[in-house]
Amino acid sequence: MQPQKAQKIDLAQSYPCPCRRRGQLTQIALTEAFGCNRCQQIFVVEEGGYVLEELSTSYRYKRTWRWNGHQWNGVSSGLNDSYLPIVLGVVLVLLIIGLLLALTSTTHSGVAFWAVVLLLLALLPALMVLLAYRR
Repeated sequence: MQPQKAQKIDLAQSYPCPCRRRGQLTQIALTEAFGCNRCQQIFVVEEGGYVLEELSTSYRYKRTWRWNGHQWNGVSSGLNDSYLPIVLGVVLVLLIIGLLLALTSTTHSGVAFWAVVLLLLALLPALMVLLAYRR
């Protein structure tokens, strides 16, 4: 099934809330913004009337949607989606390097040292991903 083309958002119409709380978006008088009667969020129309953006201070990244005539489709920024593969690649490279260094070490204290270093280096990118993806 082909995705439907995005339609221009009409400020005179009422739309369902994209936050999935069964609210209705109605225009806020004298603005190019919508307000939800259920979740009390404010949304502005961007990009020539094709994108709805949530105005919120609780989320670090802007949440945006496009209207296809029946429902809202989330718009991803692209950069957020690429965090996970990059961090997984970095952790994998660090694990391979640490494993090679640990195996070439001749003493047990050297293996323990490299194991601790490797664990710390693997936890740092994992912590960064956790902080980037939390809401």
